Amino acid sequence: MKILVVIAFIAIVLSLGSALFYMIRGSAPPVYGQAPKKGNMATALAFRVGFSIVLFICVLVSWKLGWIQPTGIPPGA
Repeated sequence: MKILVVIAFIAIVLSLGSALFYMIRGSAPPVYGQAPKKGNMATALAFRVGFSIVLFICVLVSWKLGWIQPTGIPPGA
């Protein structure tokens, strides 16, 4: 399970990095006769949100099935 979480976290960071790249680079001027490319940054951010949601659901399901146990401050402490 830990490997899945690490892979999902890396995918989230890479998607965020690619969105940053597209934001900084901006859009190239369109070539005559072709439609300009749009939405690269939005697509990368949409993938990031999707990866985050899938990771959250996987952690919740794993907790419910008993594959992982919560740690931290004990209740009532």
